[in-house]
Amino acid sequence: MVRTPGPRRLPPYAAWLAVWHRNLRVWRKIAPASLAGNFGEPLLYLLALGYGLGGFVGRLEGMSYIGFLATGIVSSSAMMSATFEATYSAYTRMAVQGTWDSITNAPIEVGDVVLGEVVWAATKSLFSGVAILMVASALGILDGWQALWVPPVVLLAGLCFASLAMVVTTFARSYDFFLFYTTLLITPMLLISGVFFPTDKMPAAVRLLAETLPLSHAVTIVRPLMIGLDPPRPLIDCAVLALYAMFGVAIATWRARRRLCV
Repeated sequence: MVRTPGPRRLPPYAAWLAVWHRNLRVWRKIAPASLAGNFGEPLLYLLALGYGLGGFVGRLEGMSYIGFLATGIVSSSAMMSATFEATYSAYTRMAVQGTWDSITNAPIEVGDVVLGEVVWAATKSLFSGVAILMVASALGILDGWQALWVPPVVLLAGLCFASLAMVVTTFARSYDFFLFYTTLLITPMLLISGVFFPTDKMPAAVRLLAETLPLSHAVTIVRPLMIGLDPPRPLIDCAVLALYAMFGVAIATWRARRRLCV
């Protein structure tokens, strides 16, 4: 469908914020079920693996295994929440419900829709990350004021993973397309990025691969912050997450314009 955008009457920040606010208003109607879904799986991993394997593993990097696992699951839950929202939910709004078509008939451009969707998915990841932080605090894992920096890092990680997922969404032709993304990228990244076990015992090639993946950078920042330590390289890790986010938004915007406007 060929669309001729109308004159912009909203400043850029107001345009993407309107998309974000629209998704928030819809989400509030199903907030309890949504929070339970985002919170339930990470909590299951934390309790089942933390207490189950913890008795066999012992201490890792100077902390109990459940503490080690909790500090990793904060990052992985942000990844999973942002990815799900920016794939299945965003695809539904784009290709099934026609929400994106309706929004872009208003004085809002395709790039504003993409950015609003990415920020909304990152917001969902923040909800999930903060929920796990609350559980970690109840278990006595948090230690020190440095943990106050964890939510901003989780939000940045959410922007990163939401941007990458949005690129996939703009290429998808059905929901089945997302199985390739989760199976070939998200699941391997979850397993080799230091969430469940340290990466220093893995083969050198796997460690090098993990260093190129955004989840390992998020874990490297979040884990020490949660136990009251300073991250070893916070600026580098945050820069990597930010670069992934900017690259993803740029590609997703280009693809969405081609898909919706041509």
